[in-house]
Amino acid sequence: MAQSHETTSRKPPGLRLFRGAKALRNYQTLVLVLTFLAYTCFHMTRKITSIVKSELDPQTKVGSAWGRLHTRNTLNVGWYPFNTSDGSALLGEIDVAFLAVYSLGMFFAGHLGDRMDLRIVLTVGMIGTAIFTALFGAGYWLNIHSFYYFLVFQMIAGLFQSSGWPSVVAVVGNWFGKSKRGLIMGIWNAHTSIGNISGSLLAAALLKYGWGWSFAIPSFIMALVGLVVFFFLPVSPEVMEMEIDDGEINSDKDTPKEPLLEPGQVKHKAIGFLEAWRIPGVAPFALCLFFSKLVAYTFLYWLPFYISHTPIGNEYLSDAMAGGLSTIFDVGGVLGGVLAGHISDRLNARAITAASFMYCAIPALFLYRTYGSMSMTSNICLMFITGMFVNGPYALITTAVSADLGTHSSLNGNSRALATVTAIIDGTGSVGAAIGPLLTGYISTESWSAVFTMLMAAALLAGLLLTHLVCAELRGKLSSSVSKCVADAQATCSDQV
Repeated sequence: MAQSHETTSRKPPGLRLFRGAKALRNYQTLVLVLTFLAYTCFHMTRKITSIVKSELDPQTKVGSAWGRLHTRNTLNVGWYPFNTSDGSALLGEIDVAFLAVYSLGMFFAGHLGDRMDLRIVLTVGMIGTAIFTALFGAGYWLNIHSFYYFLVFQMIAGLFQSSGWPSVVAVVGNWFGKSKRGLIMGIWNAHTSIGNISGSLLAAALLKYGWGWSFAIPSFIMALVGLVVFFFLPVSPEVMEMEIDDGEINSDKDTPKEPLLEPGQVKHKAIGFLEAWRIPGVAPFALCLFFSKLVAYTFLYWLPFYISHTPIGNEYLSDAMAGGLSTIFDVGGVLGGVLAGHISDRLNARAITAASFMYCAIPALFLYRTYGSMSMTSNICLMFITGMFVNGPYALITTAVSADLGTHSSLNGNSRALATVTAIIDGTGSVGAAIGPLLTGYISTESWSAVFTMLMAAALLAGLLLTHLVCAELRGKLSSSVSKCVADAQATCSDQV
């Protein structure tokens, strides 16, 4: 077999021990489970800082629902320098530094992912993330109070985190065909919300032992999963000396199907960065994701803080309870991702589905801000609905849409574009993810209402950026319906004659 990108990857050490033919479904199941666990760990460690925020920067919880919600606590609590008058801004700067490096590293990670062994890239990213996330938490035991210590280690962690998404999407894309891609990837993409939920619950539970443990234990878990990935993750069927078409063993060479990555076409050269941007649909979806992730990541990093500083039924929740309650947003996100994928499969309309969800997110955000503080029941219900509409298009664009565009017909069967296209789309979205939490750190000190206004405006822009693609999909469906009606009419006339 000729050397190629796929064949330069080696069999995972753990799978070399097992000889003989293996069922395709077994490998596909292994790939789904390992990539799911891997990216769950990425989001688990990413969520920690949002839970620890209130521990580092405790504030007296006073004020009305729509006015300024808090004032500075003058007691010697929290962790310097985050318990000073500009503590919220400093935490926002750490968030944006992490996400800025993450988004920049994403572009390079996608470039590497199309040229190197994805198993090695993913393993290095996981181990590196675990190490530097743990070092951030080590500041608790080392009694470190330098802002730049936390800033630098969080930035390095962001660089390693950037390897995760292009790698897992490319690996899954190598093993699964196009049929029901939106639904399969919508379910698989639940790892984002599961990671947020597990990170929130674990970090909140460990706060009582000291905030350093909230970083240390999740980092240890991630390192262990990284080792499992290294030993057992098969990155493609070619590595395991198999050939598949559309998720099935290709036994009939004379009846080709439509595979996701056309594994037979392995001699193509990996496409360039600018060439990937010119693929039809990449730019609109990337810009849409910019604003979609701005909304999603503002909730990711600031929702526990917002809940703990906003009275619900005239009562304030503890930091641990606020962290636990915030997971309802991610539970809604799981359903939103599955629904968006399923609907887009049934309608064969990715842009229409994504835009519709973003428009529905606008009233959901308004209702959560206005009525979420009335009672615990209203907060949970409205948070769930908001999570469903906010995370639905985010999940759809970063999975099924990226896979669609990474195997676009304009590439003429080139299988070396998926990681690059995925990195461009998610990397652009991550720029918005960096800007949202940063702005929130400043705006929230004056008014949370202004924060929600920003989020609603972002959701509107995300939907509007897909207008051209939505119109194209509507024209295509109208043309298809007209053609079908004409064909039916002609068939009826022929029968009568």
